[in-house]
Amino acid sequence: MKSNLDRLPKEPSDRFTHPFSQFLRIESAAGAVLLLCAVAALVFSNSQWSGPYMAFWDTATGFRWGNAEFSRSIKQWIIDGAMTLFFFVIALELKREIVLGELRNIRLAAFSIAAALGGMAVPAVLFALLEGNSAARHAWGVVMATDTAFVIGCLALLGSRIPPSLRLFLLSLAIFDDIGAILVIAIAYGSGINWLALGLAAFALFGIAMMRRVGIRHIAVYAVAGMAVWLALDVSGIHPTLAGMLLGVMTPARSWVNDGRLRAILGKVVSYPHGEHWSGDTEERRDLRRAGTAAREALSPLERIEISLHPWVAFAVLPLFALASAGLPLSHAEMDWRLVAAIVVGLFVGKPIGVVSFSYLAIRAHFAIRPETLSWPLIVGGALLTGIGFTMSLLIAELALAEDSMVSAKLGILCASALSSICGLAVLTWLSAKRQRLPDSETSRKVMR
Repeated sequence: MKSNLDRLPKEPSDRFTHPFSQFLRIESAAGAVLLLCAVAALVFSNSQWSGPYMAFWDTATGFRWGNAEFSRSIKQWIIDGAMTLFFFVIALELKREIVLGELRNIRLAAFSIAAALGGMAVPAVLFALLEGNSAARHAWGVVMATDTAFVIGCLALLGSRIPPSLRLFLLSLAIFDDIGAILVIAIAYGSGINWLALGLAAFALFGIAMMRRVGIRHIAVYAVAGMAVWLALDVSGIHPTLAGMLLGVMTPARSWVNDGRLRAILGKVVSYPHGEHWSGDTEERRDLRRAGTAAREALSPLERIEISLHPWVAFAVLPLFALASAGLPLSHAEMDWRLVAAIVVGLFVGKPIGVVSFSYLAIRAHFAIRPETLSWPLIVGGALLTGIGFTMSLLIAELALAEDSMVSAKLGILCASALSSICGLAVLTWLSAKRQRLPDSETSRKVMR
């Protein structure tokens, strides 16, 4: 067997730094794919194929069971069903960072939480003030969330010129305000509550917790139970995407088989001499099967599910959502410029102000701590990027606004996202260039403070 003595030894921290790095790599590529799909949707919705293209996403599909019919449009299936997986992965990532990652430090996590709260509250207030008593005032949730994929994609353009602490700050901030947006969707944009269905959802969640406690580890069983939670929430009047967040938070973040037990089990298999040991009902075969189970369970359920689902969400779910929701036919549209302005101001102005002011107040109140390598100028540049609200903003707009307001809302979201990405990248590029021009001592003092 080939020796690994020529390699550096692995550390326990590798268990969470490697998944985090992989998450960023996937998000960076996903941002590019998402942008291409958004551009494609804009092109098709303003071409000669605009009618068929928009009609396709409104095509009703579903199934009938006896007298019960369960159907909705393709776009609605993506919004209600596929996006549940997106929220599930977001919740998994948040829990992993809190349990295993950098956010284990409560005061460091509080810095991101404070920034996320400011990035939700200030834009919503600005939007409500600008809309006044108009019918669109109910859509204040449109300006609350940050698009994780686009933000990480923008940071990827800057490469190593920005510190990893800025990536972690913006990623955790985006995840926290995505969680806040999920709660807003579930509470503010649901329909009338069906308490019986809500009780069934709670019972299903309790059943999942009991299955965990008695040691059931087969993912298929939990997938069926998760579907029951989704269906119950859908009937209850609460938006079913909440199921993704709840199930993600409940997913175990600790492995069942520790390193010592794994080595002992694998060592027993490796110690067998060459021969036909693996057929029939033999002790050796049982040891081999036990080794397979141990190797699988050495990774926590959270890590295994995130690794398997994240590429599907990044390269299938989000692109489909962009294709279905980003279409913006401008030829015969009547614009509500007040709504457009409210969204642009909320995202482009309100988000950075809220992020910077609330994070600063959290530091002044000694409620949180700021990473040493994360300067206030870098925070301002990163805060500008938080105005990119593409995915969540479109999702909430679909739920909160009437059909005749959607074109105006999409225009506002796209304009705000474009302005935020351009200005954020410009500021961060200028800061990184300034840092490279200064000597190391002056860099630390003038730029990174």
